[in-house]
Amino acid sequence: MAKTDSTGSTWRYRWARRQNVRRVSTFRGAEAAWRRRDDELRRLRALAAEFQGSVAAGAGLPLELADDEVVLWALPAAQLVEVRHTTVLPAPDLTVAPPSGPLRPRRPDGVRVADAGMAVITSRRLVLLGGRGRRDWAYGRMTGLAHDPAAPVTLIQVLDRRRTSGLMLPTDAAADFRFKLTLAFADAIEQRAAVLAQLDELIAEHAQLKPFRPAVATPGQARLSALVPGGRRTVAVAAAVAILVPAALIESDPSDPTGGSEVAVAATPAPTPSVVPALVRPAAPPPAPRTSAKPPRPSPTTTRDPRCGAPVNPLGYDFCSGTRIRRPAAEVCDWFDCVPQFWAGRGYLVQCRDGSVSLTGGRSNACAEHRGVRRTVTK
Repeated sequence: MAKTDSTGSTWRYRWARRQNVRRVSTFRGAEAAWRRRDDELRRLRALAAEFQGSVAAGAGLPLELADDEVVLWALPAAQLVEVRHTTVLPAPDLTVAPPSGPLRPRRPDGVRVADAGMAVITSRRLVLLGGRGRRDWAYGRMTGLAHDPAAPVTLIQVLDRRRTSGLMLPTDAAADFRFKLTLAFADAIEQRAAVLAQLDELIAEHAQLKPFRPAVATPGQARLSALVPGGRRTVAVAAAVAILVPAALIESDPSDPTGGSEVAVAATPAPTPSVVPALVRPAAPPPAPRTSAKPPRPSPTTTRDPRCGAPVNPLGYDFCSGTRIRRPAAEVCDWFDCVPQFWAGRGYLVQCRDGSVSLTGGRSNACAEHRGVRRTVTK
């Protein structure tokens, strides 16, 4: 090993320092994203266990409550929306789905605003106290319920109303409204315990996804490809060119463009007329059968790449349609070109169309900033 002074001035030490800085930065980003999701799940779990209402919460509201009815939550800014073309909505359920992305403050096509006022969730119904009157949706009469995944709109169908209607709320309040409406509906059918069990399962699954602190890169792990601009990708492209160009030349057969001995005869000076019958027209051998064709020339595809195009790595990762990788090794970014915030991904390992790898396989936004998914990394 080359001698190195105390400042670590050799390229191997510089490579190790860069790798460690990148690994720590990626790990911290992934850990922060994991902790935000963990805190949110635990907040929802505590809210589900303590979510209670009271008659006093409805004081001052222009709303008459039944004897066993209490106000659970109220939001002063909500809009009543109606759908022009009625469709059948899915039945209400108790699924606590994580948000698929930020909601946009827009009204979906085919939905019009009919009123605005205060939304109130009680133990028996959802109510809008609007400027034009009151609109009620009783839990016991709900036949359909749908939350728009891209807009803060919740649509409801009930037995005694033909037109589908619902509420549109501020984007920052929509997630809490949907969760509390689920809790109120669960209470109405006596299934609060099912929501709590679902949240406990989500917390346990999320705990399994906690990112591990990456291993420390050492100078001895540096590869000579780190000295080449572009790294392993450049070396892989050069190796592919070195294999494909000779194979293409063999396939084209430039040394035999027209078929053997005819070239030699054409290049030979024409003999005198007196000797032509004796030299140029010997007895021809019997024609070879058509089945004895020339054996096929070697093709570059006859030797199968054991990794199907994946870079050389000691992890056994390839592109050969094996088992999907959901928990890659900590040193995966030493052998593959990882995307920024790689460890924040939630899915399986895929290669994007720009050549980088991402841990977002199976997600709708997989490789969204890298031209989409190219193929799956397997083992």
